[in-house]
Amino acid sequence: MAHSGTTAMTHRRLAPHRLALLLVLVPLGTACSIRGMAVNSVANAMAASGDNFSSDNDPEFIRSAVPFGLKTMEALLQEKPEHAGLLLALTSGFTQYAYAFIETDALLLEDEDPERARAERARALRMYLRARDYGLRGLELRQPGVTSALMLNPDSAVGGFTREDVPQLYWTGAAWGAAVSIGMRDPALLADYPAVRALFRRAYALDPDWDEGALHEGLIALESVPEPMGGSRARAREHFEHAIRLSGGNKAGPYVSLATGVVVAEQNRREFEELLQAALAVDPDAEPRHRLANLIMQRRARHFLDRADYLFFEEQSEPAGDRLRELPWP
Repeated sequence: MAHSGTTAMTHRRLAPHRLALLLVLVPLGTACSIRGMAVNSVANAMAASGDNFSSDNDPEFIRSAVPFGLKTMEALLQEKPEHAGLLLALTSGFTQYAYAFIETDALLLEDEDPERARAERARALRMYLRARDYGLRGLELRQPGVTSALMLNPDSAVGGFTREDVPQLYWTGAAWGAAVSIGMRDPALLADYPAVRALFRRAYALDPDWDEGALHEGLIALESVPEPMGGSRARAREHFEHAIRLSGGNKAGPYVSLATGVVVAEQNRREFEELLQAALAVDPDAEPRHRLANLIMQRRARHFLDRADYLFFEEQSEPAGDRLRELPWP
C-alpha cells in the first residue's frame, strides 16, 4: 500500500483457512516438539512475502481478506512470540491495512459524515499503534532495550542496527509516523516524532534505495513537517525526485505525498493539480506488485482534487517548473 505488498500469501503458501485447520488438527496430546515444529512451519509460511494481495485489482476484496490473515498471524505469534518474520509481517500488515482502508475511509467521509470520519480515524490510530508495538518487539529482538533508548536519545539508540534490519526499521517507523500524523493533537504522540525520524534516517543511511525508493517516499512526509520540528521542504523535494526515479514513475504515492505534504503548505494550486493528475496517470498494471497501492493512492488523489477549493485560499498559476518535468512522469 504505501509501497510493498500487504501481508500476502503466494501459491507456495497454505491458504489461511488451511493454516488455521492445521493448527486445530495438531493433537494437544502429541509431543510439544511436534506441535512446535508445525507451528513454526506455518509461521514461516505466513510471514513469507508475496505478491498475491499487492497485485490484486480489487481493493474491496482485499479489504475483506486481510483481517483473517492478520488474526491468524496473531494467533501464531502467541505460540512463537519471538518469531521475527511474524513480527515484521504484522507490523507491515496492520500499517498498510489501516492506511489503505480505515484512514482512507475517514478521509472520504470528512464532508458527508464527520462523526463517522472521527471514529474511523480513532480506529486507524489504534491499528497504527498496534503495528508500532509489533515493530518495536521486532527491533527488541535485534537490540534489547531499544524501545526505552528511543525515548531518551533516538539517534544513538538506532546506531547498532544493520542493513538486515532495514525492513523492520522502515515498517516500525511507518506505523509510528502514521500514528503521530493522525494523532497530532496528542502531545505524547507528537513527542515521539524524533524517534520516528531516527528510525527512518538510520534505515536510509543503511540502504537509501531500498525497495524502489520506499524510504525516499516516507521521507517526503517526514520532511514535510514544519521547520521547527526539523522538516525541510527542500529536502522533501529531493526525496521526491529520488522516489520517482527509483520507481520509474510507476508509483502514485510520491506524487500524492509531495502534493499534500509540501505543495498545499506552499499554496501552489497549479503544481498541486499537476502532481495529482500525474498520480492518476500512473498505470496500475505497469508494475503489478504496486497495483493495489496505486489504486488506493489514486483514490486519495481524486479526493484531494475534489477538495482543492477548500485547501487553497487563492488559485495560483505557477507551474511545477522544468526541474520536475525532467523526471519520469507517467
